[in-house]
Amino acid sequence: MSDHDERRRFQRICFDAPTELHQGSRCWSPKLLDISLKGLLVERPQQWDADLSQNFDAIITLDEQTQVTMQVELRHEEPARLGFICLYIDVESMTHLHRLVELNLGDGTRMMRELRELIEEWNLLAS
Repeated sequence: MSDHDERRRFQRICFDAPTELHQGSRCWSPKLLDISLKGLLVERPQQWDADLSQNFDAIITLDEQTQVTMQVELRHEEPARLGFICLYIDVESMTHLHRLVELNLGDGTRMMRELRELIEEWNLLAS
């Protein structure tokens, strides 16, 4: 395990689901590589012409009736991948994401720890 992985506080899970990134009138449909309570990693779309000073709306479709929607900010950009951090997520989307991560981690204790850390982080940002 690399030092970077050891420092990671939010466990990423590999997950493939239809994903859209929206910014104003622009829309991309990148391949989702992984997701966590903190954000997501996608393959860089071929026609990537985003305004990097603006945020994005990410929509991950879990099934016909269930989506995870979050406002995200581009945190890192590589030639083949884009990493986004979650700035805002509604309660319903957080519930779906929490369940998805919990099922894939198979560890309810770790899931609760990550959720507490995320709430603490948001509280620090809000103050």
